[in-house]
Amino acid sequence: MQDHLHTVIPHTSKLQSFLGVHQIEQQVHQCQRYVDDLENDDRAKEFNIKMEQNNKIENVIKHLGSLGELTVVTTDMDLIKETSVNREAQVESLAQSNINNMTMNIEEKIDINIDRMISDMICLMDGRLIIVAWWDKVILLTPDGQHQNELPISGDPFSVTQINQDNIAITYPLETAIKIFNMYNETVTKVITLDKGCCGLSLSDNSTLCVGLDEREIRIIDLEGNTLKSIQAESETFLEALVYCKARVIFSDMNGRAVNCVDESGKQLWQHTQYLSEPVGLCIDTYGSIVVADSESDRIIVISKDGKDSKVLLSDRLDNARSEVYNENDDDEHSLKWYRWGNFFTNYFKPPRGIGKFHHFRFTRVVFARETLDQPEKRLALLKESTNVPELLTTLPEVIQPAGLTEKRMRYLYNEVRPFFPV
Repeated sequence: MQDHLHTVIPHTSKLQSFLGVHQIEQQVHQCQRYVDDLENDDRAKEFNIKMEQNNKIENVIKHLGSLGELTVVTTDMDLIKETSVNREAQVESLAQSNINNMTMNIEEKIDINIDRMISDMICLMDGRLIIVAWWDKVILLTPDGQHQNELPISGDPFSVTQINQDNIAITYPLETAIKIFNMYNETVTKVITLDKGCCGLSLSDNSTLCVGLDEREIRIIDLEGNTLKSIQAESETFLEALVYCKARVIFSDMNGRAVNCVDESGKQLWQHTQYLSEPVGLCIDTYGSIVVADSESDRIIVISKDGKDSKVLLSDRLDNARSEVYNENDDDEHSLKWYRWGNFFTNYFKPPRGIGKFHHFRFTRVVFARETLDQPEKRLALLKESTNVPELLTTLPEVIQPAGLTEKRMRYLYNEVRPFFPV
C-alpha cells in the first residue's frame, strides 16, 4: 500500500492523485471482501485431528479390524481486520517529506473574471473548484477553471470546506452562522448558529468542524453544532485561514507575520516566521507539510510538518488582483472623477527646459517666468508646434477608474474596525 501511495501522490495532479487513491481503495475493498468471505466457509478454520489408539492393536492387525476413531474438531478463529479504508492512517504511515526536494511551477493562468477579493477556495473531490468571493457569492468552476454556475446561497460568505461528495460547509460572519449546502440538490440542508462572528473553516475526520471565531477563539464542533473543544489562540489577526488535522490546528496570523500550530488544549507546538510577511491562505499536503500563500510578497512557501524548516516554492509576483472594486453604474455628473493628466499633457505640451531656475510665474493664455523679481519676464512656449488647439480645448484626459480598497486595507478594516460597529 505504501509503494502504491508513493507512486500515486508525489508526481501527479490533485485530480490524478484522487483517482489513483480511489483505485487503491477499490483494491483494498476487494481484499476486505475476500477476508470477509473467509469467515463464511472452512478456509479460515483451524482443524485438529485426534486419534484414539486401540489397546488390542495386535488383534486388530491380525483381524484387520478398526485402527481407531478419527475425530475432527472445528474452531472459529478471531480475524483481526478493519471494517473500512482509513485514508488518514495510510497517509500517516508515509515518511515525512523533505521540503528541500519540493518544487512548484505555474503551468497555466486562468482568468476567472471575479471582481471581488477571493477569501477562500478549495478543490472538490471530483476535481471541480469552489471559489468564495469575499462577502459576495460562491462560484463553482470546472476542473479547467471554466465558470459552471453560481451556487444559490443567500448571504455574505467567507470560507468553505467540503464535508463529503455532495455537501460543503460555508461560514457567514455577519450572520454568525455556518451553512451546510447540498450541491446535488442545490439546497441549504442545515444552518449552525454560533454566538460570534466566524471566519476560517476546516473539516477533520469527515465529522468534525474547526472554525475561527471573533475574539481569537478556535472552536471545534460536530456537524450538529455541538461544541467539543474551545481554544483561545494567540493571534494579532482574526482567524481567517486554519487547518484542523490529527489533533492539531494550524492557522495563519497575517499581522503577526507568522504561522502557528497548537494542539487541542491550546498549547503552542510551534510558530514559524521565516519568509513570511503577510501569510493568508494555507493548506496541508499528504505528508503534513504546510503550504502558505503570502499576500504581501506574492509568494508560495512550504513549511515542514514540525515547523522547523521552510522554503519558497514560488516567487513569481503572482499578480493577485487586489480588489479593484468600483461602482460601474455610477454616472452621476457630480461625482468626483480622476483624470490621467500625465499622458494628456505629453500629447499636446513639451516640457520647459531649465524650469528649475525660475521662481516666479504668471499665467494668462501664455506662461511668463522670472528667475528673480528684479529680472525681466521670459515667455515660455509650452505648446507643441503640432498641437491642434481646438481639440485641446474640447478634449479631456482618460478617466481613471477608482481601484477601490486594496486587499490589505479591506482586511485591516474587517479585522480592526468592524468590531466597533456591531451589525
